[in-house]
Amino acid sequence: MEPPCSPQVVVEDGGEEEEEELSGGEESELRSSSGRGSLLTRRGITLRVLLKDGLVEPGDGALTIHYLGKKFVGDLLTDGKIRWVETGQIFNSPSAWATHCKRLVNPAKKSGCGWASVRYRGQKLVQYKTSWLHKYQPSADMSLVSEEEDEDEEEEGKTAVPAEEKNKNAKPGLHDIMVARRTDRERIPVRYGNLGARDPSRDPHTLVELSAFSAINRFQPFNVAVSSNVLLLMDFHCHLTTSEVVGYLGGRWDTTTQLLTVLRAFPCRTRLADKESASAVEEEICQNLFMRGLSLVGWYHSHPRGPALPSLQDIDSQMDHQLRLQGSNNGFQPCLGIICGPYYHGNQGVASTITPFWVVPPPESFSSKQRPNDYGIPVAVEVTYVQDNFLTSDVLNEMMLLVDYYRTAPDIVQFSQYWCPDTTMMDKIKGSLSGHAPKDQAYSQILEHVYSQLSITQTVSVTRAASCRPALQ
Repeated sequence: MEPPCSPQVVVEDGGEEEEEELSGGEESELRSSSGRGSLLTRRGITLRVLLKDGLVEPGDGALTIHYLGKKFVGDLLTDGKIRWVETGQIFNSPSAWATHCKRLVNPAKKSGCGWASVRYRGQKLVQYKTSWLHKYQPSADMSLVSEEEDEDEEEEGKTAVPAEEKNKNAKPGLHDIMVARRTDRERIPVRYGNLGARDPSRDPHTLVELSAFSAINRFQPFNVAVSSNVLLLMDFHCHLTTSEVVGYLGGRWDTTTQLLTVLRAFPCRTRLADKESASAVEEEICQNLFMRGLSLVGWYHSHPRGPALPSLQDIDSQMDHQLRLQGSNNGFQPCLGIICGPYYHGNQGVASTITPFWVVPPPESFSSKQRPNDYGIPVAVEVTYVQDNFLTSDVLNEMMLLVDYYRTAPDIVQFSQYWCPDTTMMDKIKGSLSGHAPKDQAYSQILEHVYSQLSITQTVSVTRAASCRPALQ
């Protein structure tokens, strides 16, 4: 497709998509004189409404669509319209833009599933619509957004099912799971620019959106390559428990090529609150690094049911790690942080969201002895993922050690229960790990042995537990 000679407004069809952008007058008519307390219909919750009420902000490159391996980037304008970066075309709504972009890839596509497909700074727009309803119309029927969820299922290649059918066909215990998952959407991250100075009263678990290096007028100062076995072991670890887990990353730093290579993950088989065993576990990891000729190059942790974005606490921790690796000689060595979100409802399909990040010190002079007045700037790190030839024995051994460690844990995930109506927790972990598969196809048979050990581990606990117990507490 050749770009048009000048920007143009694309008018929505209105037939295939049930949503179309409203004029200011029409939007006002959908609210009664009582203001936000009145019922605003699904058709009336537009980008302009979200902008007006401060849930989103205009910005260049703020909107993205990922479809069949293609990525589309758009600017959110102050009037709620979308400008496609590639051509400069202007679209009136998410549905119009999504439909247009998807038809370029798949001409047979009939609709764009706009609110479920378009992401604002990494989060689906439908989540912001849900947040608006919870904030301004808490008594509103959530069926106002259920259609968007159905559209999201269509993106996964499934057939959308009416809400009544979903409830009728739901398996025992699924209601609690789905309710728990729905609350995940309410944790909306904030933009770094809105944080202001460091505030001790602010919740340290507040999530912060990642910035791009280009957005702060910088280039990424190093390249990163991550082994697929690292992702597989890390993802496996994060799937095992509903509690947050932590691990370290081993690899090499090449000062000549400025390449950070992450070759091995080292899960911490300890509880975050267990200070006594933490030092022993860390000492063991240090010995393993030395024996393999590797250096400590980063760390990972999980957000079990939340977005894979750093919290204020994570930002400070990452900054501390960077300073420690830098050492006293002020020589530069990067420290990579990775967040894995295995059970967040906003993930696409069964795959975990894995977010590599780094922290740029705030503009003021930084001292390692005293924190600056402003928070560090969390930025997304571009990473090259390298597919390993085969699943190594030490990775397999580490997986079995993790199974043994969590075998009797009260917060181990119940893999026989359901992640969603047609996918068990076991199906989910298998599907997510398949995205990190080595080239050797024999790995699947090896992993089946690990999965069987998980099933054996839970035979007793599942028998004792009530069949309706939710998989995620």
